Amino acid sequence: MRNDVPTVGLSHGAQMPQVGLGTWPMDDAETAEAVVTAIECGYRLFDTAENYRNESGVGQGIKEAGIPRNQVFITTKFNKQWHSVDGARQAFESAAERLGTDYIDLLMIHWPNPDQDRYVDAWKGMVQLLKEGLIKAVGTSNFKPAHLDRIIAETGVAPDVNQINLNPYATRDATVNYHREHKIVTESWSPIKPSSMLHERVITELAELYQRTPAQIVLRWHTQLGFVTVPKSATPSRIRDNISIFNFELTTEQLESISALNRGEAHVTDSDGFGH
Repeated sequence: MRNDVPTVGLSHGAQMPQVGLGTWPMDDAETAEAVVTAIECGYRLFDTAENYRNESGVGQGIKEAGIPRNQVFITTKFNKQWHSVDGARQAFESAAERLGTDYIDLLMIHWPNPDQDRYVDAWKGMVQLLKEGLIKAVGTSNFKPAHLDRIIAETGVAPDVNQINLNPYATRDATVNYHREHKIVTESWSPIKPSSMLHERVITELAELYQRTPAQIVLRWHTQLGFVTVPKSATPSRIRDNISIFNFELTTEQLESISALNRGEAHVTDSDGFGH
């Protein structure tokens, strides 16, 4: 079964699929199995991280599926101990070895860790990796506009992508608007959590109307608003469902009714105070 997934163009030229497979908190074996299933269903974007401890599983799954490397888009993230110019290179080399690849499509700083105050140095190291072609795009994760302002001001290079916690309960309007102004693609992690969101009346009524699952309605909301999203699942039926969302379309009014579920950022982890 193959689903044709739209791509979004990134600032440095790469094309990134709009829906991918999230892998936290699966182990290597579970991840490899999920990746094989996902590739069979048409997935080409795979999201992992040093902190997930399953980069090897992503690489193994891609190898087992027998798909050419240039047909998949691998994203990974590194931790705060690598926040330096040389550290970013070491993080890349270690991740590439675990993934079994000689380049990474999108490398991201996982958290800014502003108390450590070294994320700008890490960014400088990543820009160098980009210039050398070792990574095809540079990204951040959980960065606020203030963090993004600093790296742009000090290097002149904006991220291709900023991956943030975003869903109809937390629409992150100010951050999303900043991204649009700076041509940064917004990527959503954990897009269909909390599960209580899937029981909201507006979601369940749309699911019934379109004969879809509530999760499919929420994922379609993400993609129609232009976001990239990486829902996690190890269940084959859900892996298939999560990508089978491009043959129906929500109306503008329906998108707005879902966005009206926004509760602000009270439950969004503060990246000024948390990170690894």
